[in-house]
Amino acid sequence: AGAQQSATVANPVSGASPDLLPHFQLEPEDVYIVKNKAVSLACRATPATQIYFKCNGEWVHQGDHVTQQSTDRSTGLPVMEVRIEVTRQQVEKIFGLEEYWCQCVAWSSSGTTKSQKAFVRIACECLWWPRWDRALAPAAPHLCASPDLRKNFEQEPMAREVSIEQGIVLPCRPPEGIPPAEVEWLRNEELVDPALDANVYVTPEHSLVLRQARLADTANYTCVAKNIVARRRSASAAITVYVNGGWSTWTQWSGCSTSCGRGWQKRSRTCTNPTPLNGGAFCEGQNVQKTACTTLCPVDGAWSEWSKWSVCGAECTHWRSRECSEPAPRNGGRDCRGSELDTRNCTSELCSHATPGAEDVALYVGLVAVAVCLVLLLLVGVLVYCRKKGGLDADVADSSILTAGFQPVSIKPSKADNPSLLTIQPDLSTATMTYQGSLCPRQDGPAKLQLPNGHLLSPLGAGRHTLHHSSPAIEGADFVARLSTQSYFRSLPRGTTNMAYGTFNFLGGRLMIPNTGISLLIPPDAIPRGKIYEVYLTLHKQEEVRLPLAGCQTLLSPIVSCGPPGVLLTRPAILAMGHCVEASAENWSIRLKKQSCEGTWEDVLQLGAEPCTELYYCQLEAQACYVFTEQLGRFALVGESLSMAASKRLKLVLFAPAACPSLEYNIRVYCLSDTQDVLKEVIQLEKQLGGQLIGAPRVLHFKDSYHNLRLSIHDMPSSLWKSKLLASYQEIPFYHIWSGLQPFLHCTFTLERLSPSTCELACKIWVWQVEGDGQSFTVNFNIAKDTRFSDWLVPDSEVGAPALVGPSAFKIPFLIRQKIISSLDPPGTRGADWRTLAQKLNLDSHLSFFASKPSPTAMILNLWEARHFPNGNLSQLATAVAEVGKQDGALFAVSEAEC
Repeated sequence: AGAQQSATVANPVSGASPDLLPHFQLEPEDVYIVKNKAVSLACRATPATQIYFKCNGEWVHQGDHVTQQSTDRSTGLPVMEVRIEVTRQQVEKIFGLEEYWCQCVAWSSSGTTKSQKAFVRIACECLWWPRWDRALAPAAPHLCASPDLRKNFEQEPMAREVSIEQGIVLPCRPPEGIPPAEVEWLRNEELVDPALDANVYVTPEHSLVLRQARLADTANYTCVAKNIVARRRSASAAITVYVNGGWSTWTQWSGCSTSCGRGWQKRSRTCTNPTPLNGGAFCEGQNVQKTACTTLCPVDGAWSEWSKWSVCGAECTHWRSRECSEPAPRNGGRDCRGSELDTRNCTSELCSHATPGAEDVALYVGLVAVAVCLVLLLLVGVLVYCRKKGGLDADVADSSILTAGFQPVSIKPSKADNPSLLTIQPDLSTATMTYQGSLCPRQDGPAKLQLPNGHLLSPLGAGRHTLHHSSPAIEGADFVARLSTQSYFRSLPRGTTNMAYGTFNFLGGRLMIPNTGISLLIPPDAIPRGKIYEVYLTLHKQEEVRLPLAGCQTLLSPIVSCGPPGVLLTRPAILAMGHCVEASAENWSIRLKKQSCEGTWEDVLQLGAEPCTELYYCQLEAQACYVFTEQLGRFALVGESLSMAASKRLKLVLFAPAACPSLEYNIRVYCLSDTQDVLKEVIQLEKQLGGQLIGAPRVLHFKDSYHNLRLSIHDMPSSLWKSKLLASYQEIPFYHIWSGLQPFLHCTFTLERLSPSTCELACKIWVWQVEGDGQSFTVNFNIAKDTRFSDWLVPDSEVGAPALVGPSAFKIPFLIRQKIISSLDPPGTRGADWRTLAQKLNLDSHLSFFASKPSPTAMILNLWEARHFPNGNLSQLATAVAEVGKQDGALFAVSEAEC
């Protein structure tokens, strides 16, 4: 009908302006036909003499137009508005050719104007295209599926049980429809609004993400898809957030059940820290402990026999006494009742009484004389002590530092007229012990500290020497030999591979957990003289210790305990452990956390900020941190990202079975925190599983971008192998990796060889973070006999025993260390002191911390020992010390006696 319509004006409207082209005040817009209801298209233009619709290039019949004419009050120009209706049958006539569209054309005496095109589409009554029709969907936009397939979701959320603070991802792939469906989520039939809850967000793929599960998140979740035609709901997914129980602290031991003899006492704890909820696991272990106790029975005191009467005194009395000693009261027994002294008249009042005045005067004179004698004796004693103290420095002479290096030394007697010798201060005791030989451990091999020839110290000859010590009851040679050479190590009943244990005294020592990079250095004199401590060092499995993390916080290091807590240390110990952070001040806020006695975790230090206490300090290096602490306890390094550029290091490791008896073959890809302890645990686990390494480990930088980690396998020869993976890739959720609380995350690729004789495997494995860093592995090996990477399964064992006590735990000999400390601690001329040494060792950023300690040089040497044991280069340290000495020629001057 539109073909016969011409552009002639049927009824021209008078008064139209001859100089203006028509412009549209209302243009037709896109519409959808729902079911069989016709839709209306309208347009309005001024000044216009005629308006007609053209649909798909053909004019609409004039009789199908509804026209309305009016005049614009403000301009006086004619206004014409026209409407048409479009039916479903009209749209379906051109099905498969092109989309149905209509356009308005307006005339005036000056010319014509066309409106925008308005597309008319048929809205499908369903929201789902069947798989066999999906190929037709782009070319046939108006075709709907059959009614029995209209409600299917491609992927629906599934019910889950998750631990509190764990991340949750609920997937939803809605049905496809025309127009496309909009998705919203319901929680217990209430709309979930991410704008009101920062813990919730919806991904572009319509998945609902809960960053950290809370108890309030326990609910039924429903995915709802809707368009103008229909509204579809997925099956509801029940999410249960559970809390595993935790033990409270033990109560105090009860009193013994008996007041006399053998009995029992007990203590208890409750599973309330936290209480298990929503099916969470109950606490493992006993809630009551009992132990035997013995209470000493009380013994009441009894009087001994009276003594004989004394001689009759001047006051005509004599006396006798007795003691409460047969038996004496003990263990809470009652004291004897009655008087211990008995007096009575001995002359029946017939003796004469002397005048007491003269006797009193004599008594007072005698007391004054005794007091004067005591004062004189005290003055003499002080003078003798001062003279002896002035001569004590000659009793123990130190050895030289620099001749040919830090060689094993021995002690020799000094000369009385040698004022420039540096001495070790003795204890204030009059007891002496004799020691023959050297106090320093022998440094054999190339590790000797070689220095250029100089005048810093000269070698000492062999001789016999006297040491002063505060334990006079112990023979000298036995005492020094026991403290300097004996090492203690005790195996504990559990966790022995992740624990070291030793007994230490004032000589200090070192604990190490092999192949983990974790150690504890106890410097000399950190333990007070006269005390012996049993110290332990433990690496905790993360499932054993509950470390709460808030917000964007992540665990950056292993959780390590050293103790016992509460011991008195006079100098900081140094705890060394690895970390996996790519540290930068603008991207990270890093804190050292310590667990209190009540079990709560507290921030004790923020790296890069002024420390709030001098008890803790941390030196953060590329892959390890060194924690100075005067209080032992449980520590962990926790970071909070400040930007999406913050990244952690992941170690990617590939394992596969060493033997393959079946056609299936599994490749396990581990994504680990890049610390030695985690890699050690995985290697031990794979040894038990019979796994072998099939590629060199790689490092991937994982950013705080909320994007997941994806893994895929490619380029397998299809004639030999096929993958059983249905999807194109696997994913590890972002929060599982970022929290750091799940140490052994991995994905498994299950492959199947088409023939039992196939042994050669070649493929590529890609691991990448969406919009982030990625790594690829080229796998090409023989699954039956290839062992190229077997050496990785046997990590090089660390040098030395897990516990080293005394000089054997240190690279720098003790006497040489004392010489360096006493020489560099005092401020030197031209800056030749500990500050220059710190600069030479690249530690000048920690000057304020070193300066806060009584001996800054000791702190520098302790840190050097912690960083470089057991493979440190003593020659470099000696060179740095020698360069400090050159700045002040008199700093290390020695006497002729030392030469």
